Amino acid sequence: MSHKVTAKVGGGEIHIESGKIAKQADGAVTVQLGETIVLVAACGASKPRPGLDFFPLTVDYREKAAAAGRFPGGFFKREGRPSEKEILTCRVTDRPIRPLFPKGYFNEVQIQTLLLSADGDNDSDVLSINGASAALMISDLPFAGPIGAVRVGRVEGNFVANPTHEQMESSDLDLVYVGNESDMIMFEGSADEIPEADFLQALKFGQESIAPLISAQKELAASAGKAKREFEPRVVESDVQEEAESIISDRITDALLIQAKLEREAACNSLKDEMEEKLIEKFGDENITGFIVNEAFYAIQKAAVRKLVLDDGKRLDGRGFDDLRPLTSEAGMIPRTHGSGLFSRGETQGLSLVTLGTTDDTQTFDAYTGGPSEKRFMLHYNFPNFSVGETGRIMGPGRREIGHGALAERSISPVIPSLEDFPYAVRVTAEIMESNGSTSMAAVCSGTLALLDAGVPLKRPVAGISIGLCTRERINDTNETKEIEAYKLLTDIIGWEDAFCDMDCKIAGTDQGITGFQLDLKLQGIPHSIMEEAIAKAKTARTAILENMGGCLEKEREEMSPYAPRIVTIPIDPSKIGELIGPGGKNIKRIVEESGCEINIEDDGRVLIYSMSAEGLQVATDAIEGITAEVEVGKLYRGKVVSIKEFGCFVEVLPGKDGLVHISELANFRVKKTEDIVKDGDEIWVKCIGVDDKGRVKLSRKAAMEDRKAEFGDGDEEGAPSDSGDESEE
Repeated sequence: MSHKVTAKVGGGEIHIESGKIAKQADGAVTVQLGETIVLVAACGASKPRPGLDFFPLTVDYREKAAAAGRFPGGFFKREGRPSEKEILTCRVTDRPIRPLFPKGYFNEVQIQTLLLSADGDNDSDVLSINGASAALMISDLPFAGPIGAVRVGRVEGNFVANPTHEQMESSDLDLVYVGNESDMIMFEGSADEIPEADFLQALKFGQESIAPLISAQKELAASAGKAKREFEPRVVESDVQEEAESIISDRITDALLIQAKLEREAACNSLKDEMEEKLIEKFGDENITGFIVNEAFYAIQKAAVRKLVLDDGKRLDGRGFDDLRPLTSEAGMIPRTHGSGLFSRGETQGLSLVTLGTTDDTQTFDAYTGGPSEKRFMLHYNFPNFSVGETGRIMGPGRREIGHGALAERSISPVIPSLEDFPYAVRVTAEIMESNGSTSMAAVCSGTLALLDAGVPLKRPVAGISIGLCTRERINDTNETKEIEAYKLLTDIIGWEDAFCDMDCKIAGTDQGITGFQLDLKLQGIPHSIMEEAIAKAKTARTAILENMGGCLEKEREEMSPYAPRIVTIPIDPSKIGELIGPGGKNIKRIVEESGCEINIEDDGRVLIYSMSAEGLQVATDAIEGITAEVEVGKLYRGKVVSIKEFGCFVEVLPGKDGLVHISELANFRVKKTEDIVKDGDEIWVKCIGVDDKGRVKLSRKAAMEDRKAEFGDGDEEGAPSDSGDESEE
């Protein structure tokens, strides 16, 4: 039996239906907005796999080309590895639901989303989030939901819930907001330098907009939900935990307060080894597994970190709660790249390299759900093992690298100049050299420095910072829910503060406003009041970072790298495009061969010439202008006689364009025969004296000689009024 609920969000309706498709899953729903439909199915293992010491939650989102009535590209004509859009949708679905599973639950859970229908107007990512929540709500899996998700745009100053792709084209905000009934859980997106006050209003609008979705899911769970399964939380026995604490608790704080990351890790690992050895001595090797050692030690570390922060007012590296780590900015240190930037914030360091290319280098991709299908600015983030002093499998970018790169790309993209102002494709490769907290924001800073070093005229420099949160919770006696009893916000968190505390809130922007943002929580939600404080602290820190970067480069370099391609844009009449290309591409191929340039012709008539040499650029420019130029009345031309007639001669004044010099216009006296003045192949000066309605050009050698004589007087060569023809007067 199927069950269907509807939530009115913004100007549309979201329909959630269960019991019709995928009935063997623990929970499955279809979610529909407009004619965009996703299927979301949730399944969980009945018992944990032996040896697992983490919660194995897998979220997968896949788009089917058939949903948009299209064939996939490629030889096999079927979907292959997930696209960047699919991976980012997996991540945005995973992050808000992960903290809502209970502690100690280690059964494998899979959430799978399939795009079944795409109308080209409504995106599917927020449908995937809502569907995951709804599928878990009606399943027997333990889940502290429901949650609601909405995309917030701002069009002409007004917030819009779940805007269409057409509306997003004129929106200065792209915010994906996720929350529960009262608190926020996650957000991410980008903005066109939106002020902090406006961003806070957008978050509040998002919270208000998800209320119908949460109500609809509760209604669905009441009518179609299963009883939640019983499970035994996998935790460390109290006597083992107490013994572990008695072994190292008096020394763990001193180890945690070692400022250098690697030294701190070494000291803590030494204590962990000692703890493991003594636990095995007391309880036996068969009872002390790797899981027990890791869980017991993590609990001790977490309690010690929280006591330091909340009770003693201390951070692990000795900073104040609002202090940034030491900052350094450098640019132009890599000679052969088009631009390079190095940014360090304590033990976090990013090196970015910029490559400038032609519009042929623009990335194109399938966009089954609608929206942009190409981009000319790309930022690719890489996180090598050596950045954390480790070894490991070396492979291509994983979900983490793609997600961090997308955040950094979104943060810088709003300040990239338009194609008209800067006709290049732009790629930043952000290589993380050291990692100790918030490398994605280091990629934003180093990427900005590299772009300025490359001569890219950014609207304004961009910087980013992460704000952390350490909380102490208590159980509300009234409804048995957790409430935040005490908290501290931490500016510029290091890796261990991220690991043992509760929030990683990344905010990037310029001195004018916010451009990129992402919130990750380990809690089941935080109030908006705390986020308001965090955003204010992020602005203060961002301002300090921008000042440090400005001391290195305030604006783009005036001279681009000698290894970067030079570009000249020539506007031509679009009707001349075919003439420029020539039959079978004959003309454009000839120009490319002669000049060594790359030439791209846009539909609006812009011709983009890319060259590594000034000489080649000039050759291509002259050739294009010659083919596409129009003969202008009153202008002088140096042309070649291409045909002799009794009534005059035809002179080629531009490539492929000639005009008639009537015999009466050959000289300022009566000419009996054309050959008396000019011969085939002669080069002579002529003046355009008219173009008739059929485009036929009328030229005059007589008028040209008079104009040149008036300008230059008597003489030879460049200043001479004479040309290759004989001149005499009666």
